[in-house]
Amino acid sequence: MNEFANRLIDWYKINKRDLPWRKTKDPYRIWISEIILQQTRVAQGYAYYLRFIQRFPDVFVLASADEDEVMKYWQGLGYYSRARNLYAAAKSIAEMGAFPKDYEKVLALKGIGEYTAAAICSFAYDLPYAVVDGNVYRILSRWLGMDIPIDSNQGKKQFALAANELLDKDSPAIYNQAIMDFGALQCTPVSPDCTICPLSDSCMALAQGKVDTLPVKKQKTKMKERFFNYIYVRVGTYTFVRKRTANDIWRNLYEPLLLETEKDFSGKDERLLQKVLDVLKNNDGGVWNHQNLFWKPIKEDVKHVLSHRIVHANFYELVLPEGEWEILGYQKVSQDELYKFAVSNLVSHFFSLILEPNH
Repeated sequence: MNEFANRLIDWYKINKRDLPWRKTKDPYRIWISEIILQQTRVAQGYAYYLRFIQRFPDVFVLASADEDEVMKYWQGLGYYSRARNLYAAAKSIAEMGAFPKDYEKVLALKGIGEYTAAAICSFAYDLPYAVVDGNVYRILSRWLGMDIPIDSNQGKKQFALAANELLDKDSPAIYNQAIMDFGALQCTPVSPDCTICPLSDSCMALAQGKVDTLPVKKQKTKMKERFFNYIYVRVGTYTFVRKRTANDIWRNLYEPLLLETEKDFSGKDERLLQKVLDVLKNNDGGVWNHQNLFWKPIKEDVKHVLSHRIVHANFYELVLPEGEWEILGYQKVSQDELYKFAVSNLVSHFFSLILEPNH
């Protein structure tokens, strides 16, 4: 074993986190944990993992479930393409009859990249594949003093080579767990305590005073702004929702009436109300006008930041008189049934404002 791996594993044996997915060799459970922990902190993902595994204890249960229910169990974790890919991959695995044991076959599953394939194959099957995630990039860039951008093609190749050279091929599972925990707990992104680091005497970044500047990224994410106007249309105890089906953010999640505009419509109630009235259809021939409608702004200029875009949202409520109302593309549901529908965090926030007591 190389000295780097030896020190990491010794540190891990003392400092490792007690996590349920580390107590199993079941590739399904390891896979679920890895997908949940992508873009999600362990503290948040822990409870989601337990609930998910309780409801979907194996890949066949997950594959046979309704996708809406899977999305509901994922609600709040964000990055919903993970849940959609997880569901699609589960169906593929179920058709195979068992979770694949070959790295290339695991990598071929929808939503699984090199990092996740390496994690599954090393943890479940003790195959010698090094994980390379944000923690590993940070540790290796600092320890080796590598200032090549981690988001460049050349950088990715060099870090992958370095990671595989340093991998303890006799104990890949414990080594990969060790390096990930080391990045999460010791070699942290901001203000790591280098005075107690077992690698401090050989760390190039520490010797050169570059701990705070490594790793290096060359690209900055371009943020796109979008303007959403959500309207909770109330007819007695009913409202309207639709399932997002376009290949866009929050696909397969539900939402109330949405009017997307090119710019912010805050404070422009009359113009927005007219746009809403244009999409409403009354099928019972009743007379309706502005006088028998109730329109109320609930909250305006809500900023919701996602990975590649910023959503500026306005929330409104429209109360209609009883009647046979219809909105093309939306389904009429009981207010008491809303909890069954998987929604984004933004819509969940809106519903909490609308449905809170004494509203």
